[in-house]
Amino acid sequence: MKKAVFLDRDGTLIEEVNFLHRVEDLRFFDYTDQAISLLKENGYLVVIVTNQSGVGRGIYSESDMNSIHRAIQDRLTHKIDAFYHCPHLPDSGCSCRKPSPGMIEAACQDFDIDLKNSWVVGDKALDVELGSNVNINTALVLTGYGATHRDQINAKPDFVAKNLIEAVNHILSKNN
Repeated sequence: MKKAVFLDRDGTLIEEVNFLHRVEDLRFFDYTDQAISLLKENGYLVVIVTNQSGVGRGIYSESDMNSIHRAIQDRLTHKIDAFYHCPHLPDSGCSCRKPSPGMIEAACQDFDIDLKNSWVVGDKALDVELGSNVNINTALVLTGYGATHRDQINAKPDFVAKNLIEAVNHILSKNN
C-alpha cells in the first residue's frame, strides 16, 4: 500500500483563477514543483481531486479542463499520479463533489492506497471536510481561498500551512 496526498488543484497546487479554462491563464506557485518532487521522492502518490463545476455550468468543456491538466503534467514533468474531477453543479447531490468521498473512493479503486497515512491538502472548507469524511489527515493552506475559509470550517484541519510547500514539509515530518 502507498501513502497518498490528495491535493486540491486551484488555490493549492496552482494559483486561483476563477473558472480556469485557458492554458495561458495557468499560473504555478514558485514552490509547486519542489513540493510535488518532495512528495514523490518520499514515496507518496500525488492525486489531484478537484471540483470543476465550470463544466456543468457550460463555462468550459471537459476538453478545456483536460488541456489544463496536460499542461500541469508537462510543467511538473508528469509527477502527478492521477487527476479526478467532479463536473457537477454544487447542488447536484452527486457522490463525487467534495466534500463527498467519491473521488477518493475512485482513487482507492485505481491504486492500493494506505489511507491511514494519507492526507488531503486544500484551500477550502470542502477540502478539510473531505478528509474528515474519509477519516484521513488534513492540511489547510492559506493560499487561494484558505485565509477566508479558515474560520468557516466545521471540521478543523490537522494542520494549517502558509502554502503547499509548508504543508508538504509538515506531512513529511509526520509520516517519515
